[in-house]
Amino acid sequence: MKEIKQNIADNLSKLRTSAGITQAQLAESLNYTDKAVSKWERAESVPDITVLKRIADRFGVTVDWLITDHGNNAPAPDKAVQHARRHNHLLITLLAVVCVWFIATAVFVVLGGLGISHKWLAYIWAVPVSMIVLLVFNAIWGKYRRNFVFISLLVWTILAAIYITVITVARWNFWLIFLVGIPLQLATIFWSQIVRISKNLLRQNKQE
Repeated sequence: MKEIKQNIADNLSKLRTSAGITQAQLAESLNYTDKAVSKWERAESVPDITVLKRIADRFGVTVDWLITDHGNNAPAPDKAVQHARRHNHLLITLLAVVCVWFIATAVFVVLGGLGISHKWLAYIWAVPVSMIVLLVFNAIWGKYRRNFVFISLLVWTILAAIYITVITVARWNFWLIFLVGIPLQLATIFWSQIVRISKNLLRQNKQE
């Protein structure tokens, strides 16, 4: 166990310095404190397996690479590999969003063929669906703090889509629906604070 601790410490320090980021920056991306990262790099403690996986994904390596002794002269993974991984994540996300708009276009064409005059609403609803896609992929690859931004955007784009649909189809100026967004936005902010506090408490418990 002591050998694995030291391997993780050496490899983590090598990866971090090679990437040109500080302990505080790495800690923030992992939702930990720089004190915890410092302990890992001094082999005083070991991150759990889920955190090791996130570290491996962050630097474009495997968990096995992190726990293996590569010697003092072994180079850290190429920055280009790490950049390529982040680029691939971004590309996949953008392709998913493009698929949403492709489907919206297909719906637009079908509705037009059926003679429906409000076929352009397909594009209006493509906006909140795109927010859902961005939220899902950010939850997988991005920073958790961005989730609350996407949730807020999702709430307001859904309300806007409902408003535009109602005022277009029913000719009813249903502007009061936006009042629903206020408690939902407050709930999102409140939830984000609860998550932040709970994560801080969890970090402190792990460090103890």
